Amino acid sequence: MTLGEKQRRFTELVGRLIQFAYANGFELSFGEVYRTHEQAALNAKTGAGISNSLHTKRLAVDFNLFVDGQYQSTPEPYEPLGVYWKSLDPECAWGGNFKSKDANHFSLSHEGIR
Repeated sequence: MTLGEKQRRFTELVGRLIQFAYANGFELSFGEVYRTHEQAALNAKTGAGISNSLHTKRLAVDFNLFVDGQYQSTPEPYEPLGVYWKSLDPECAWGGNFKSKDANHFSLSHEGIR
């Protein structure tokens, strides 16, 4: 699958995740979607991310989660979204399962990067 095909697949999957969230009483706002290579390198240097981030390939999104209008800042409330996301495609990865927890992160693997 080409990068462009994968980006279009990712967009469709994100739409399904958003619909699932709202159908289950969650609300979302977008956090970071696209990240420049320069920003990814800076984040890696400061320990706030990795230089080969899937955000640079438009294959990752960070969501801000709200329950009953309240922003959720801990990983636990994201878990139903993470479980659903991973059920959509074998290449879907949820940051809540990463060694360094990043529960608001949802991505589609590419070239071995999750």
